[in-house]
This record gives sequence, C-alpha cells and structure tokens, in this order.
Amino acid sequence: MEIKKSHKKIKKIFKKSKRIFIMAHNNLDLDALGSSIGFYTILTKQRKKCFLVMEETEHELGVGKVFKELEGCLKIVNSENIETFMHKNNKKNLLLILDTNKKELVQAPKVLDLFSKKMVIDHHEPSKKTIDTKYLFIDSEASSTCEIVEQFIEAYSAKINPYIATIILSGIVLDTNNFTLKTDASTFYSAYYLTSLGASVKKVEYLLKQDLEEYIERQKLLTNIEIKDNIAIAKGTPHAVYRREDLAKIADTLLFFNEVEAAFVVAKIDKDEVGVSARSTGDIDIAKIMEKMNGGGDKYNGATKIGTEPISKVVEKLKSILDKE
Repeated sequence: MEIKKSHKKIKKIFKKSKRIFIMAHNNLDLDALGSSIGFYTILTKQRKKCFLVMEETEHELGVGKVFKELEGCLKIVNSENIETFMHKNNKKNLLLILDTNKKELVQAPKVLDLFSKKMVIDHHEPSKKTIDTKYLFIDSEASSTCEIVEQFIEAYSAKINPYIATIILSGIVLDTNNFTLKTDASTFYSAYYLTSLGASVKKVEYLLKQDLEEYIERQKLLTNIEIKDNIAIAKGTPHAVYRREDLAKIADTLLFFNEVEAAFVVAKIDKDEVGVSARSTGDIDIAKIMEKMNGGGDKYNGATKIGTEPISKVVEKLKSILDKE
C-alpha cells in the first residue's frame, strides 16, 4: 500500500499524541536511524515531546559517526527509564516503530507492552510475526523507510536542517545499494527533494565510508563461494566472527557479479550464533526464504540468525529450501 494515501490518518494520530517514542530495529543501520531522526525532527517541529528508544551502545561505523556529531541533540531513553518520560494518561503516548514490523527485531521488545497505542511505519513485507496493531502502515514498494519519511517532510512542509536531510538521504543510498536495487521514480524524487533541502552527497559518502581493515576481513568471505542456478552462497569459517552489517555488505557486493540474481552469506556473528544475510535483484523472493529460516525481510533483502548450529548445517538447510523453491 502507498503510505501517501494514509498521510491524513497518520497525521491525525500524531496530532492526538502528546508524547511520541520512536523505536527502530536492533543493529541500527542508516535507514533505521535516518527515518528515526527524520520523524523526531518533523514531530518536534509540531511541538510534540519526542524521544528515541535506544538499547544499543555499540553501532556500525556510519551510525556511530551520526551519534557522535549529534551528541546532546537527541532525547534518548531506554527500557529502564522510559516510564519516567511517559504521559500519565497512556492514551496520549504513542510508540512509533520504524524500519521493522516484527516484535523480536525492535530495540527494546519489552517496552511494547507499556503502550496502548502503537504505530508501525515500514517498507518490509508483513508476516505472521508482525506486531499486532491497528495502526500498521507498510509500503513494501518503497525503497527504504527514509524514502517514506521524506514524503512526510513534504506533507508537513517541514524545514529540515541540511545535515538531517543528509542522514535521511544516506539511508536511501544504503538500502538501494547506491540506487541499484528497489529504485523507481519515487526514490529518485526523494533523493532530489532531500538535496533541494541541502543534503550533501559528499557527506553521504563520508557516512558510508568503510574501515579498510574490516573491508579486507570481509573479502575473505568471497574466497568460499558456491554458485548454482544464478544463486551465490558465501560461507565463513567456523573460527571467524563477523558483524551482521559485514554479511549484508558482502551480499550486496555479490549482486554486482554477472548472472548472480540472489546472494546468501552465512557466517558466525557471535561465538555461538550463525547469521544469514540475503539479497536479490527481485526475481527471487528473499522474504519467503528467510521466513522458513525464522527470519524476515522483503522481496529484495532479508536476514536471520541461528543459534549453536554449525555453518555447514545452516548452509545445507538453506540449500534444501532453495531447491524446494
């Protein structure tokens, strides 16, 4: 569904809410952070008391740069102190969940039960694990949640600081893999509109810059790849541990190779946990496959995590699902 059609309804819910708590998924990326800061900025300008719900203290490089540069500018709460900031009349509180629609993927799952009013704005396909709320707004055709937040900037005629516009643009660039995936005229228009507000392409490049040592470490995953029926599977070794965003970046890279229509990267993301990151050009439905491995996503990208199982067994399970599909 196009969220544009629901703008009036969403704005009405915002208007009735006195205090708005904004929460994205765990393992923050620039799309989750950009959309969170975007709505935080828009709604603060509407004289709403806004808070970001955050549990994590460690972040990927680009997200860390933003927090460092905005230190002291954002009101951040966590599951331990959130009730202190909530309105006594719970009907006047709103929990706004962005860039995910699944309970187990949010920053602080236990705060969900504190709110009688919850709203989800997302671009990932819903599933059986989708948060139960009557305020569910999903536009699976949108490239990113940052593209959706740009539409609200226009809807509110909000004057956004060029740096905030830059963060939102970086979320679009990230989720589209530099405008190569899930990109249409609306995506390019959002990018144009944000640059018209002063978003800096040079600054986006800075936020997306990678650490050289981490890049070299990630490339080791490219030495162990199987390709069958236009599907690439990269496997990590049992002794190497990667960050989840590292697996996603490798999956993105694999799509640039000839005849690769889908990519899956399987590696350890913790001592006793295996992660799978997946990407597709659109011909293979990633969400369908990841849900069968207790994960999620949309047609173009997704992920899951599996405890204790060896990488080889996870790959076998993945291959079995792919064969059936």
